[in-house]
Amino acid sequence: MSTTTEFLNDSATFLNESTDSCLNDEDEYLQLYRFITNGLLLNIIGVLGILGNIISMIILSRPQMRSSINYLLIGLARIDTVLIVTSILLFGLPGIYPYSGLLFTYYYVVYPHIAPVVFPLAMVVQTASVYLTLTVSLERFVAVCHPLRARSLCTYGRARMYFIGIIIFSATYNLPKLWESTIKEEWYPEKNVTVYCPRASTFRENELYIRIYIHWLYLIFLYLLPFMGLAFLNAAIYRQVRKANKERQRLSRLQKREIGLATMLMCVVAVFFVCNLLPLVINIIDTYWPSLNLSRLVNTSNLLVTINSSVNFIIYVIFGEKFKRLFLVLFCRNSLFGTGRESPDGATHEDSFMSNGDRQSLRLHRQNTNISRNGMSGRMNGSGREKKRSRCRASSPGPCVYYPANRTSKEITSAYTTQTSILGPD
Repeated sequence: MSTTTEFLNDSATFLNESTDSCLNDEDEYLQLYRFITNGLLLNIIGVLGILGNIISMIILSRPQMRSSINYLLIGLARIDTVLIVTSILLFGLPGIYPYSGLLFTYYYVVYPHIAPVVFPLAMVVQTASVYLTLTVSLERFVAVCHPLRARSLCTYGRARMYFIGIIIFSATYNLPKLWESTIKEEWYPEKNVTVYCPRASTFRENELYIRIYIHWLYLIFLYLLPFMGLAFLNAAIYRQVRKANKERQRLSRLQKREIGLATMLMCVVAVFFVCNLLPLVINIIDTYWPSLNLSRLVNTSNLLVTINSSVNFIIYVIFGEKFKRLFLVLFCRNSLFGTGRESPDGATHEDSFMSNGDRQSLRLHRQNTNISRNGMSGRMNGSGREKKRSRCRASSPGPCVYYPANRTSKEITSAYTTQTSILGPD
């Protein structure tokens, strides 16, 4: 998840140069700072973030993880992955050449030609990331604060509609950015080659366009509205979580799971606020004091927003019990972590039960397994004695469970709850 003026402010790097030359050297200290923050850290964190987002998408798309909130998180992982790629192309790789002298062709040929296209794409996914984060918080607000309405509002189909709508809005809002830049060509006598650099177009230099669209609309739609919405929704969620924790003993397993998921997503939003506070400050400074040199701050904000798009996987592993178990099952089978025998849906039999935090259900499952095996043995030996087996409908995502005849329906209902979120309850 991520947002930001870093692309907008860093567009000054290749759109708002005060001089026409493509060969101006940066200050040596700034070159070193840019090399460390963008050339090294941004690229390394970005690559790791892409890997983490891909793993998150694989795990969240498993059949047993199907839910509206997980669909939104998959969409957020996709958007963050594209955002990291554009960040690497616009800032990570170009940050290497000025200090090290490497990637000359990319810096002076490839980068100037792709920047006019990659920059608008970067702004589209940034806008989508902001509003997907807001949508995730809204979904949790309904689930935690208005649970009776969640059944009709927090559905898989609605989540898909929200995602598509956000993409369409983001693309439409950032459409003018396709006409913000041009490519300047210049002869480089020392290398005896022609070099290129992106420059602001006449359209981009229009004062009215800068004042209304670049500054005010960006500030309102990318910061004020989303940040105020996030602050309100998460404040309400936090109050409900505190209230629920005081009455934890009286909460049902489903309520505990919703509270746990809300807590995890509040951490996601908290990281979002921290990493995007500096870009917000930069945008305000650039609006009222455009003559100030913000290069170091811009390079730092680029790094922070890339970090924000890369850390969700770590948050899911820390707070999502079921997410963590599926990660171990799918990617760490040969590690020191023990995993159970795989079930057809990709989870271990043990995981299918323990993700619900119900040890009693685990004992019932083991009892059922023993009975089923004994029944199979009797059938192979020609025995005609009756066998008790568990049965479950094909459409149910949960495992088959055998319940003894002397257990009441109320006990059975409390002993087993199907898990659809990425958390297991306490």
